[in-house]
Amino acid sequence: MNTLLDRFESFQSEDHLLVDWLLALAVTFVLFLTLRLMFSILKRRVGSLSQKTATIADDLVAAALDATKNFSLLVASAWGGLQFVDLGQAESYVDFALLIVITLQVAIWANRMVSAYITFYSDAKMQDNPSAVSAVQGMSFIVRLIIWSLALLLVIDNLGYDVTALVAGLGIGGIAVALALQNILGDLFASLSIVLDKPFVIGDFIIVGDLMGGVEKIGLKTTRVRSLSGEQLIFSNTDLLNSRVRNYKRMQERRVPFSFGVLYQTTPEQLQAIPAKLREIIENIDHTRFDRAHFKGFGASSYDFEVVYYVLSADYVAYMDIQQKINLALCRWFAEVGIDFAYPTRTVYLKQDDEGQLETS
Repeated sequence: MNTLLDRFESFQSEDHLLVDWLLALAVTFVLFLTLRLMFSILKRRVGSLSQKTATIADDLVAAALDATKNFSLLVASAWGGLQFVDLGQAESYVDFALLIVITLQVAIWANRMVSAYITFYSDAKMQDNPSAVSAVQGMSFIVRLIIWSLALLLVIDNLGYDVTALVAGLGIGGIAVALALQNILGDLFASLSIVLDKPFVIGDFIIVGDLMGGVEKIGLKTTRVRSLSGEQLIFSNTDLLNSRVRNYKRMQERRVPFSFGVLYQTTPEQLQAIPAKLREIIENIDHTRFDRAHFKGFGASSYDFEVVYYVLSADYVAYMDIQQKINLALCRWFAEVGIDFAYPTRTVYLKQDDEGQLETS
């Protein structure tokens, strides 16, 4: 009688266990389909929204949803289904598997969002500043390395290993690598600083010390400048940031001072008329602003004048064209009124001494 009762309870227990597993399988299937459908709807709606807006936030969310792995959804669904089954000690392994999958999925999301941002930034900056794209792409490698390193440390920590020693070892190793590559890393971060702060961009004309030229490329380590004489100048990014850079492309207007002299035979009336005529000449030329014109002083062989005006453009050729117009107009007016430009002269006085010999002084 007891034997029959034991067998009945055994069959009943097996049937109950089978029902639990069937229920777990059904829950897993339903959860997987639900999660798939939910993520699919979210992905379509966010993707449609991202196409209608110019912001980056919805693009990043759309990229993260698109990077969701079916395996991650399956593991999450299986974990939910297994809650209806008594796994005993194996339950901790299931929880651990879910934690690993979630950690990896979060790392995948972060990695995809970094890639999406690089794509967005590249499309926005490729025309204006293509070198900025290469610098940001170089920095994205470091960001991805940090993301996967953190994910690996979390997985190792949940395996039960003490990551303190590993982190300390990585820190010491990182310091050693940083010391060995300090110049390269310095130039890399200097490149990022140039990209973000934008003291100059491609096409700008800059002067660094006694060297000058147009910026051709801003790389991860160096910036390349084409000089006026044709050769390429290569500057370390760190050296550029530590130098005083004069950016002429950012010039809104150019202050132009120039001087000239007239002969000492020029009459006071003519001297008084020169500043007024210079004002008239400059104000009649487009894209200029007259500042001042003065009879400055007495030179060794001339009456000296100083003129200051502004060219309302950063274009060097435009400045030279305007200066040429001023010079030609001044020459024509001097010819009309009989004023001569001064040139180096020396007056020699001859006199005869008591003996009839000529002396100079």
